[in-house]
Amino acid sequence: MIRGGAVYILSNRNNTTLYIGVTSDLVSRIYEHKVKLYPASFTARYNLSKLVYFESFHSIEEAIAREKQLKGGSRKVKINLIESINPEWKDLYGEITES
Repeated sequence: MIRGGAVYILSNRNNTTLYIGVTSDLVSRIYEHKVKLYPASFTARYNLSKLVYFESFHSIEEAIAREKQLKGGSRKVKINLIESINPEWKDLYGEITES
């Protein structure tokens, strides 16, 4: 069974810290970050709950490969990627929860 996946980038209110993650359920995973389900996690400690970028893939393996590629890039590359689709750095969570 092939299961889809997504890679995403979170930031904090002032856009000073970035986090890149991968998941098979983007809506649920971002919700977990927003409610700080894991209080000791990096995203909870640094208040990273603003979804500023995401990409969807047909398989989780593709998403994992893209996550590794993004994590290997410089901060400038990540910022350029975010700003290519989200120049205002708005929270995209509402877009993924709309039916």
